[in-house]
Amino acid sequence: MSWRKKIPQAAQDYLEQNRLDEVECVVADLPGIARGKAVPAAKWEKQSHFHLPNSIFFQTITGGWGEAAGPEGFVEPDMVLKPDMNTATAAPWTDDGTLQVIHDAFTTDGKPVGFAPRNVLKRVVAAYKRAGFTPVVAPEMEFYLVARNTDPAKAIEPMMGRTGRPAAGRQAYSMTAVDDYGPVIDDIYEFAEIQGFEIDGITQEGGAGQLEINLLHGDPVDLADQVFYFKRLIKEAALKHDCFATFMAKPIEDEPGSAMHVHHSILDADGQNIFTGPQGGETDAFFYFIGGLQDYLPSVIAMLAPYVNSYRRYVRDHAAPINLEWGRDNRTTGIRIPISTPEARRIENRLAGMDSNPYLCIAASLACGLQGIRKEIRPDKRFKGDAYDGEDDIPVGLYTALDLFDEAKDLHKLLGEDFARVYSIVKRAEYDEFLQVISPWEREHLLLNV
Repeated sequence: MSWRKKIPQAAQDYLEQNRLDEVECVVADLPGIARGKAVPAAKWEKQSHFHLPNSIFFQTITGGWGEAAGPEGFVEPDMVLKPDMNTATAAPWTDDGTLQVIHDAFTTDGKPVGFAPRNVLKRVVAAYKRAGFTPVVAPEMEFYLVARNTDPAKAIEPMMGRTGRPAAGRQAYSMTAVDDYGPVIDDIYEFAEIQGFEIDGITQEGGAGQLEINLLHGDPVDLADQVFYFKRLIKEAALKHDCFATFMAKPIEDEPGSAMHVHHSILDADGQNIFTGPQGGETDAFFYFIGGLQDYLPSVIAMLAPYVNSYRRYVRDHAAPINLEWGRDNRTTGIRIPISTPEARRIENRLAGMDSNPYLCIAASLACGLQGIRKEIRPDKRFKGDAYDGEDDIPVGLYTALDLFDEAKDLHKLLGEDFARVYSIVKRAEYDEFLQVISPWEREHLLLNV
C-alpha cells in the first residue's frame, strides 16, 4: 500500500472518498489515443510493471498498421510499461472507484522506447537540461461540442443548447454562448477539480459550439500529460449530456478550425527567464528562439498537423495562421509575442492543431526553438499589420509535410531517429488509407461530369 503515498494529493483525496476498484494503466500512442490495460485494484497493488507489444505505436488512426517494425520483422515484441506515480489521477466519470496512471515504455533491456511519444518529449526536455535550461510551456486547447454523430456520411453539426436551438456561432467571448452549454462546462470543471487539474479559464471561441480551455504554465511533460488527460475528460463530460466533444482540426465547414496554441519560455539555472535581460529588454536567445521556429517549423508541420483534415484549418482570414511571420500582440501571425511583463516574456506558436498528439506537438515546437538557440538563427523582420496579406508558408497537405519531415535529419537527431522513421511510415500508411475512401465531393462532381 506504500504506493498510495507516492501519488498526487488529489488522487489520495479521491481514494479517501472512493473504494479503489480498478486501475487503468495507460500509454499514449502516436495519435495520442490512450492504450493499455484495466487492472483490478488487488492485482495493481502487487505489480510494478506490465507488458504490451511495441506494435501499438505502429497503428494508424483507422486501426490499420504501418510497416514500421524494422529489420527484425513484425514479431511484436513486448515492451515493459512502468508507472509514473506522479500521473495518477481519478477517472471520476466511472461508476466504480478508478484511477488512471500514465506509464513509460521501455525495451526489455531497460532502454526507453524511442518512438513512444512521451519519451520523445522527455528526450527534447533532456537536451534543454544539458544546455543548462528549463523549458516552460502553457498550452491552449480549442475544441467543439457537437451533436451526436453516428453516421460518418452526415455533416457534423453544433450541439443543441439549453435554449433548444443549436449552439450559437461566431459569438467569440460571449458569456451567453458559454451559458448555453453550461451543464457540460460544469462537469468539465468538476472532473478537472477531482483530478487535480487547474483550469486558467474557459472562453467561447469563434465557431458554433467552439470552446477554449487555457492551462497554467509549467513543465512540458506535465502539461502534455494534462492535455492527454483533458481530451478524455472533456469527451466524457460531453457524452454525459448527449453530445460529442471533438478535437478535429476542422470539424465543420465554414467554421474556424481548432488549434492548440503553445506558449514557451525558458529558465536558466537560476530560474531567470532567458528571453529577458537584466534591464528588462529582449535578449539574443529570445530572437534566436523565434528564428528557430521560422526555420524549422515547416519540417515538423507533419507533427503539428498530423492528418489530411488538419490542412483544412490553414485558410486565409479564417482564424488560423498561413505563414511563419512573427509579430507583437498580433493574432494573424503564426508566431505571436503576447503582452506580458518582462519576467513572463514568452513566445506563442499558433500553428499546431488540436488534433495533434500533445507530447509530439510540444516536443516539435521546443526542438525548433532549441535549434534556433544552438545555431543563433536570427528571425525575419517583425511583421506589422495583417499577416494574411503575406505569402503562404504552410505545406498544402500531409504528403508534402511528410517529405519536409523526412529531409530534416538534424531534427531527427534531437527528436530521435527511430521515432522519425516510425512516424513517417505510420503517417504515410494513414495517407494511403485515406486515398482508398471516395468523398461526397467526388461523387457529386465527378460521377456524371467527367
